[in-house]
Amino acid sequence: MSLFLGSMRQHIPGHKELTEKSEVLHLMPKQNVYIPLVHGRSTDKDFNVLVSEGDAVKVGTKLAETKAGLYVPIYSSVSGTYKGTEKRMHSSMRPQVHMVIEADGKQESIQAFEPQDYTKLSRQECVDFVQQAGIIGLGGAGFPTYVKYGKPNGVDVVLINAVECEPFITADYRNVMDDPQDLVTGCLIMKKMAEVDQVYICIKESHPDLIEQVKKACANAQGVDVRPVPDVYPMGWERVLVREVLHKEYGNLPAEAGAIVDNATTAIAMAQAFTRGQAITQKTVTISGNGIKKPSNVSVPVGMPVNEIIEACGGYSCDSVRVIAGGPMMGKTLIKDEFVIDRAMNAITVLKHVEDDAIECLRCGRCSDHCPAGLQPVRISMAVKANDVDEMIKRGASSCIECGLCTYVCPSHINVTENVRKAKRVIALKKK
Repeated sequence: MSLFLGSMRQHIPGHKELTEKSEVLHLMPKQNVYIPLVHGRSTDKDFNVLVSEGDAVKVGTKLAETKAGLYVPIYSSVSGTYKGTEKRMHSSMRPQVHMVIEADGKQESIQAFEPQDYTKLSRQECVDFVQQAGIIGLGGAGFPTYVKYGKPNGVDVVLINAVECEPFITADYRNVMDDPQDLVTGCLIMKKMAEVDQVYICIKESHPDLIEQVKKACANAQGVDVRPVPDVYPMGWERVLVREVLHKEYGNLPAEAGAIVDNATTAIAMAQAFTRGQAITQKTVTISGNGIKKPSNVSVPVGMPVNEIIEACGGYSCDSVRVIAGGPMMGKTLIKDEFVIDRAMNAITVLKHVEDDAIECLRCGRCSDHCPAGLQPVRISMAVKANDVDEMIKRGASSCIECGLCTYVCPSHINVTENVRKAKRVIALKKK
């Protein structure tokens, strides 16, 4: 792996001004929410459904929980009537079973669980509470947070990722700006669970207003400080963040470099769970891009259909658009907008569809120079064309994080990232 130096630090126009200063729109579904009965590799068969068709539910009612493996509970995001399940397209680009709830519009709520004073709990009791509350990574990955703090041996610091390096996305910015105190409380809880003396909240230097807001909130929080980082892509990837802040490398997990990395909105959700008994039922999502008439940050119940959100944001700005679940660099383009907002989702990017004809590779090496994982994407692409699985493995295709930077910098307009994705799928099938 090469070092992350020079041209690998790529500044990408963010277009953040489209949404970051405007008020968050609070939306409700027209009729139903469709809550995905899926988490990571767990599908509907891995869950125990705790409600029956026809049951009345409220915001905070526990609907389901995993039977084995990593524990993940799912809570209702609306009040209304549980109507059973149906299979529909998911943002993972695969059909998945969803729990259907007919909303009554009242949004009557219950405490999903009893609040707890983290200062009076042991470290392990805090971790257990986070597990039962269903706190997951809200930066896009959705990994159960309690796992990171299960055995924090050798961990010296917690890094809070408020970088939001993808273009267009400002959901974390808006959450932190509007709720800095819960962010700091979440940091203090994570500090206790990790048994460390220091938490760094990492924010891009290009957001001095956010830095100032969080510094004020941190004034009386011992061991919680703001760490400005460069506005380059992909600074939000945990490997790059560890490299920038701690000047360390690691093999598989940040803990090997003495760090735990968590998302800023995850820290806020953790504070809300401890102080209010509130589960993750509502999501702030950035709806932006040149293909939407009114780019906005929206607050919606988990499971709200994307097409209804698009309509509330004025609809599409032209006839032919690409609807991306996530940001334009790492998100997935879906054929239709009939999928829903899941708990880990933080953006829907809508771009005007532009035909971009690729030409032959120029062998310029830009994709390799800019790869934050130190890979040679063009070599992997060549292996895909030759169907040479051994070469794909040798070139480390499985280490690709699909950041999209190789495609972004390619002068030949080749979708290099998609070729590497194909290599990863081929390797995964071979391992099976």
